[in-house]
Amino acid sequence: MQPHLEVMYRFAYRLAGQQQDAEDLVQDVVVKLYPRLEELESVEQLRPWLNRVLYRQFIDQVRRKGRQGDRPLSELIDGESHADWLDSLESDEQGPESLLEQERLGPALDRVLETLDPDQRTLVLLHDVDGWRQEDIAEVLEIPLGTVKSRLHRCRATLRKKLQRELEPIPGSGRVGE
Repeated sequence: MQPHLEVMYRFAYRLAGQQQDAEDLVQDVVVKLYPRLEELESVEQLRPWLNRVLYRQFIDQVRRKGRQGDRPLSELIDGESHADWLDSLESDEQGPESLLEQERLGPALDRVLETLDPDQRTLVLLHDVDGWRQEDIAEVLEIPLGTVKSRLHRCRATLRKKLQRELEPIPGSGRVGE
């Protein structure tokens, strides 16, 4: 499992949202699987299998603790990565208007992502932020590939509408957002 620990940790961090929770989650999975090393050797594609086990462990913990797995995007991505990721959403033009829009987009995106269900947020973060392939997501979440594609499409459409509402000025107030 050693070569897969870093990938498992990144996935756990996306799910749990905090370093300590992610480390605990990976440790729980490793401790759980250690007695079953012979079974691990027979698994053809170990990475997706380990991520599936990790995801199930996370879901079990969330069910036990309630919905404490919800975290804003700003807590999921460190400061530098967060800025880099938001920069990728903006145009190449770096004028004052672009900079102002960038400053508004980050917090608005955080607020909008918080409104998604944990499953939707996980799907968007895995695919659009972490760059996972849809096939890998389908395998880890144990859902058909077509379901991943349709859910991703619906999540993006929902994000787009909510973000547009969040960033539009309130009529007659001169203010932005609600």
